[in-house]
Amino acid sequence: MKNNYVLIDYENVQPNSLAILNGHASKVIVFVGANQAKIPFELASALQGFGSNAEYVKIAGNGPNALDFHIAFYIGQLAEKDPNAYFHIISRDSGFDPLIRHLKERKIFAQREKDLAEIPLLRVSNASSAGEKIDAIVKSLAARGHSRPRKVKTLSNTINALFMKKLDESELAAIVEQMKNQKMIVVENENVSYRPPISQP
Repeated sequence: MKNNYVLIDYENVQPNSLAILNGHASKVIVFVGANQAKIPFELASALQGFGSNAEYVKIAGNGPNALDFHIAFYIGQLAEKDPNAYFHIISRDSGFDPLIRHLKERKIFAQREKDLAEIPLLRVSNASSAGEKIDAIVKSLAARGHSRPRKVKTLSNTINALFMKKLDESELAAIVEQMKNQKMIVVENENVSYRPPISQP
């Protein structure tokens, strides 16, 4: 099971609640700007509930990208210690996207989401309709970059792992078939290749 690190750019996104993360093993780091003097009680209380799996990082200096550089530094440190981790940068700042493409090229799982609810693991667990499930799977596979499964069996196992191994063989086969019908994947001799939107960076 991969460790999920949620790195929140608090200058850019201020979540009202972390309740959506309850029940999901995550390590949360909130990066707070130098000029941000106050944290809402609800957020502080929610972070306390994570115990040692949550921390604040207060940025010492000002500058247009000061906080962004801190997030990049922490991902580098954490990726060295935990190379199989999955990093979720919560920010509306598209300036992170070149970093994320570079991380994917280095086979480091990373994705930027504008909101906590967009994290693939959470989208999967909250998905009820078939369409929502496919959307969540697409988001997760797109985040893997060049580390996507190359065989149908591995793809099925990957999808099942996203759903906490609660899907039976027929459900998995139906999802793979739906992805083929929507031309998201191409299967030849049990080998899988990917098409947009999955293959887009």
